Amino acid sequence: MAETVAGPAHDVAGTAPEFPMPRASRCPFDPPPGLKELQEQGPLAKVRLWDGSEPWLVTRYAEQRAVLGDPRVSADTDQPGYPTKVSAEAGEGKLSFIMMDDPEHARLRRMVTAPFAIRKVEALRPAVQRIVDGLIDDMLAGPGPVDLVEAFALPIPSLVICKLLGVPYADHAMFQDNTRTMVRTTATPEERGAATREIAGYLAGQIARRLTDPQDDLLSGVAGRVVAGELTHGQATEMALLLLIAGHETTANMITLGTAALLEHPDQLALLRDTDDPKLVASAVEELLRYLHITHLGRRRAVTEDIEIAGQVIRAGEGVIMVNEIGNRDPEVFEDPDRLDITRDARRHVAFGFGVHQCLGQPLARMELQVVYGTLYRRIPTLRLACALEDVRFKHDAFIYGIHELPVAW
Repeated sequence: MAETVAGPAHDVAGTAPEFPMPRASRCPFDPPPGLKELQEQGPLAKVRLWDGSEPWLVTRYAEQRAVLGDPRVSADTDQPGYPTKVSAEAGEGKLSFIMMDDPEHARLRRMVTAPFAIRKVEALRPAVQRIVDGLIDDMLAGPGPVDLVEAFALPIPSLVICKLLGVPYADHAMFQDNTRTMVRTTATPEERGAATREIAGYLAGQIARRLTDPQDDLLSGVAGRVVAGELTHGQATEMALLLLIAGHETTANMITLGTAALLEHPDQLALLRDTDDPKLVASAVEELLRYLHITHLGRRRAVTEDIEIAGQVIRAGEGVIMVNEIGNRDPEVFEDPDRLDITRDARRHVAFGFGVHQCLGQPLARMELQVVYGTLYRRIPTLRLACALEDVRFKHDAFIYGIHELPVAW
């Protein structure tokens, strides 16, 4: 079963608060009040998970970076004390190299680093701009209101990651539907397992064809590693699965969350809509990445040797969770952190993590968001929500936070 999304932050016996904490009846862009209270009390707190375990919650920015940068802290889900999101029977397992430690993590990661280098990503910017403009043209030509998720936010990163991997975009409905199941906290073990097997089987077939007929795409590069004996076919499939899921689900959610947040902050939206300064657009992206966050279940690790954080010894075999949504709202680092201000320097945020496991695809995500946020509101200056914000369905039922549908009009 998944962790409880709603429930009391503290039980009557005064034991560790449940994590995650309740998100209902509050601004959907802000951290739960219970998390802010823990941050105010100190940088570390014990919390209780669905299985009764009590890992450490790291609430402040400096301590989160210290933990994420410490080689004695492991991303390996098999390590004793690792704070799991769901039971093993529910389908949580390793997702390629992001759930491994060095040196194997570094070896596998290096195999797919080149396509995400800044120079390679910038070469894709004109193509992404054409995709964004084309989707806006389609929205303007059709009837309104429209669901921004299906009409705009999902197609952009899906088209881009399909192009990079070499996966036919015609198959996007299959992997989008299965990804939704894989990240849904209410999915049964059978549903999650079936969804994973369908996507993995599809990608394994794509890789198999490239073993003898390589193309100019990322999957062919991965297949080449199989031919060279550096990867097994299973490892190559896991790597492709990670890149496919991470390459579209996360960015799509940031597009819709960012748009909803800007529509609720018309002064900030006006600054972004009326500018032709790419530096301000880039600044807006960094601020939205700081202000919002899509991994509300935190970055999880297990301690392999005793470490000391903020004067507290965390023992080997204990788990730690870094909740970046409050790390990025730390008043010691960001002045007036609960205010959205696209003119602030927010580049120090930890939305992409920190240390050796920092997000591989962050240059691509940044570029896509810059194109989207720099184009959508300028092209559709009267964009507005087509319903009340309280009627928007936020993804409280998913491991990756976002919006199910965002009806917009103009």
